[in-house]
Amino acid sequence: MRVILLGPQRRPTVGSAVRSLFPSFPEGPFATVTAGWQERESDDGELHALLGGRGVGLGLYRRWLDVQERDPEYAAAERAVAGVLAELQDLYLLRLDYALQAVYALQRRAPGPAVDGAFAEAVAAVRELDASHLLRVNEVRGEFYARLRPHDRPAIAGHRADVAGVLDSAVALIVAGGHVGVLAEVLHLFNVAAALRTPVIAWSAGAMALADRIVLFGDRSPHGPGHPEVYGSGLSVVRDLVLLPHARARLLLDDTPRMAAFARRFTPARCVLLETGTRAELSGGAVPPGTRVLGEDGHVTAVGEAA
Repeated sequence: MRVILLGPQRRPTVGSAVRSLFPSFPEGPFATVTAGWQERESDDGELHALLGGRGVGLGLYRRWLDVQERDPEYAAAERAVAGVLAELQDLYLLRLDYALQAVYALQRRAPGPAVDGAFAEAVAAVRELDASHLLRVNEVRGEFYARLRPHDRPAIAGHRADVAGVLDSAVALIVAGGHVGVLAEVLHLFNVAAALRTPVIAWSAGAMALADRIVLFGDRSPHGPGHPEVYGSGLSVVRDLVLLPHARARLLLDDTPRMAAFARRFTPARCVLLETGTRAELSGGAVPPGTRVLGEDGHVTAVGEAA
């Protein structure tokens, strides 16, 4: 499956990405996901104009609201599992804070065999914590779907069939940014991955929602730098990449030790910077040469660039 990841669309590049996939504009429609915009989901006129007027919105946020109204049992269970996941995230963040403080403290020590070994062990402990948290989050979500069986619930099954029908006739899926948690939720609920047969173009949070591991990050909050945190899994269309929209604005990229810890924490996954103008077409899951990534030395580099 061809996947094109884009940076933020303040100066839209989605049109040129479409033209790179289809030099001759195709006859079929483009399925679009703007659920991350939530209440503004239907405000997609500019996007559809860039698609030659052939965009067909999947309306996943609207469909999610309809499920909440028509299936109160499911809605109540969904709220309950959201509470469980929020508690899991709080406990994970508590442990993560201590684990990363140890990493940063060891980085400030004078290097030497003992310190280097301790640092490697501290990073390994964070990696293990991240992995166990992601596993538990996915287990909770899996148990929820096994118990509620969305495919057997008329309100959900009907929407899944409609979504699959649109995707079956579409020439590509376009996933916009917005709220990554909402995007991941509705993409899973309406089983988009199972019906996906076409190329995908996605940007910002839309790109994050395609990944097998969604990492939230933000070093420039009013309260000071936060810890990058594993949130959950997206569609897993994209694997072994940590996608970082607005990286220059949201990360302390000049703090080399902090960025080194970030990159080493998620290796062998590549930490990909999705900035304005970024366009990365994945080939066999690999990012193309020239794509800007965080190196394990903490510096921003380009894939294929000589060391």
